[in-house]
Amino acid sequence: MIRPAAFALLSLALAAPLSARESLGVYESWAAFKDAAPARCYAIAKAAGKSAAPAYATVSVWPDKGVRGAVHLVLSREVAPKARVRLSVGDKRFDLVAKGRNAWAADGRGDAAILAVLRSASRMSVSATSAKGGGFTDRYALAGAATAIDAASVGCARR
Repeated sequence: MIRPAAFALLSLALAAPLSARESLGVYESWAAFKDAAPARCYAIAKAAGKSAAPAYATVSVWPDKGVRGAVHLVLSREVAPKARVRLSVGDKRFDLVAKGRNAWAADGRGDAAILAVLRSASRMSVSATSAKGGGFTDRYALAGAATAIDAASVGCARR
């Protein structure tokens, strides 16, 4: 049985041209996909709950750019300029770089630290101050995240 979150992810992926995106699998609340051009594989999850704009978390592999495990979040709201964006994964906290509705680790070491904790945690959240004022939090279940990330890594492995 496909969970509602997985169904939403599949619907999102199918909105793109079928020749451009290949499903690598659905794993609990996460899914993995491969894009042909440019070559990219990624694990993706939609934030829990309802918001004005959907929020997503991705972990990407870009083989042609030498990038593995890049963490990127599309937030449910635009972040206030210079606002602190805090990612909580299990009991660990990470400060992210943000612009508009996008947030990411400051560097590859930050990505690696987030991924190490993400693989064993059960939930993740990202909190910030909205550009319109007031705080907000996007929450994610991490069931299936490690498997989806592994599927994305294998999907873009060089042969």
